[in-house]
Amino acid sequence: MPDKIPATLIPGDGIGPEIVESVVEILDSLGAPFEWDRQLAGLAAVGDSGDPLPLATLDSIRRTGLALKGPLTTPVGGGFKSINVTLRKEFELYANLRPARTLIPGGRFEAIDIVLVRENLEGFYAAMEHYMPLGHDPRAIAMSTGFNTRTECRRIVEYAFDYAVKNGRKKVTIVHKANILKALTGLFLEEGRKVAKEYEGRVEMNDRIVDACAMQLVLDPWQYDVIVTTNLFGDILSDLIAGLVGGLGMAPGANIGTDAAIFEAVHGSAPDIAGKGVANPLAMLLSTGLMLQHVGRADLADRLTAGIDRMLAAGLRTRDLGGTAGTRDLTDALLQQLR
Repeated sequence: MPDKIPATLIPGDGIGPEIVESVVEILDSLGAPFEWDRQLAGLAAVGDSGDPLPLATLDSIRRTGLALKGPLTTPVGGGFKSINVTLRKEFELYANLRPARTLIPGGRFEAIDIVLVRENLEGFYAAMEHYMPLGHDPRAIAMSTGFNTRTECRRIVEYAFDYAVKNGRKKVTIVHKANILKALTGLFLEEGRKVAKEYEGRVEMNDRIVDACAMQLVLDPWQYDVIVTTNLFGDILSDLIAGLVGGLGMAPGANIGTDAAIFEAVHGSAPDIAGKGVANPLAMLLSTGLMLQHVGRADLADRLTAGIDRMLAAGLRTRDLGGTAGTRDLTDALLQQLR
């Protein structure tokens, strides 16, 4: 029997525990090698320890270097910082991986298969913000200063090209706004072009201004294969490509660093439907597929993906996809496909 792989499991808030339990059951049926260390974060952790990101959870991720995370809710007020942003900074999860693939035929866009790689630590999301007074208004002017470093620009573009090589992708598009933000994203484009030269003959490269890219993703998304971009642009475009395949309920995510990786569904905790048995675990399942690939079990990831494809082809749909199936129905149907 293959060695077990320690991994931190964070059920999360709202619908998180329901969809995570579905995923764990399906992974067990696959014979996935994970040995779970269950920890709390978000509102569930506040109720338990008063801290939305307890030291025990951080210590677990440091030990395992691997985590599967349900959707979390950052408490409003009380000075709590975004849990997701804190995790990215704490473990230097510099690469955000957001694939989008058509799973259900008959939508507005068929045969979409795009991977977006987003720089996760810099740009305007690492901004130094402040107000300046004018007249009698102490907050009359809002100022924000973001930054990109040459080192981080190179690292994220290298990650995108390496991903393309390892996964048989043909083209990487560098998305920027160097025509206006000449320093901030000009540096990103400059380093991206240098990296691209190192992959000539293996991976094609082009670049797009971000607004043109957004328009083309709606008009002709099939021209894109792998997209790599900065933090703010990546946040926006990753949701756009999720919309091409049905929304965030179909959107897996991975946050990758040198020493740790955290996998998550990118949708919210949906407290309005928590406990009703209607939540769709597909995004969480697809994120688990990325996790299996990350630990070198592409064989199990392929089995999982093929099972999901067969299940959806048979017509099963949860409510968010226009059907009537609940969480248990989907879990049972997928288990049947994986036997």
